[in-house]
Amino acid sequence: MTSSTMADALDDTALLRYARQILLSEIDIAGQQALAASRVLIIGMGGLGCPAAQYLAAAGVGNLTVCDGDQVELSNLQRQILYSETDLGRPKALAARDRLRAMNQQIRVSAWAESAQPESLAAALDTHDLVLDCTDNFSSRHAINCACRNAGKPLISAAAIRWEGQLAVFDARVPESACYACLYPDGIEDTEDTCSRSGVLGPLLGVLGSMQAAEAIRLLCTGHSPLAGQLLLVDAQSWQWRQIALRRDPACGVCA
Repeated sequence: MTSSTMADALDDTALLRYARQILLSEIDIAGQQALAASRVLIIGMGGLGCPAAQYLAAAGVGNLTVCDGDQVELSNLQRQILYSETDLGRPKALAARDRLRAMNQQIRVSAWAESAQPESLAAALDTHDLVLDCTDNFSSRHAINCACRNAGKPLISAAAIRWEGQLAVFDARVPESACYACLYPDGIEDTEDTCSRSGVLGPLLGVLGSMQAAEAIRLLCTGHSPLAGQLLLVDAQSWQWRQIALRRDPACGVCA
């Protein structure tokens, strides 16, 4: 069954497969059909993108595009749970595509085996409903934020380093909502810290990537997220969580 057919009617196999989430009143049959008709772009198939993509594939999102220009390396296997030792040296996007297709043959998975550039992002967003930013550097995050803002598409962003992480939903459809550049003005990459220098806890990335998938499912089924305009911070050493309201920067170069 193709994703377009699923969007019209769920057969007995689909009803059984997705029964546990269809039971949720916020999803139900209509939400499952919405998931089947949706197109989600996941940029960055590392420690965040792997669990996010797995949960979206398992949930029955009809069209997934996974984007990453890197190859699988041995140091990735500590946290990038889609890959195995047999994938070493393969493009991450292709290895992820193959694993996700094997997980759920009812959905379509496309691989974009290159780093997303501003021009290609603009074209890609024309055919996608929302974006998950699972990248690990400020320059990519700013480019993705700008493209999503220009296209009016929701952006679910997460990041982690050491034992600390954050999650935010930037929804350009919400009036007066802040964007990523309001939180981190462009140019901050000059002082950027990285996981390769400072390390990161693998399960923390799994938690945040799973939360990105949860917000994507919520947005696709209900059209809104309680994290729109909010920044959720977590310290995994103490499991302390904080939620901060974000305000649009009147001097922001992207959304002001």
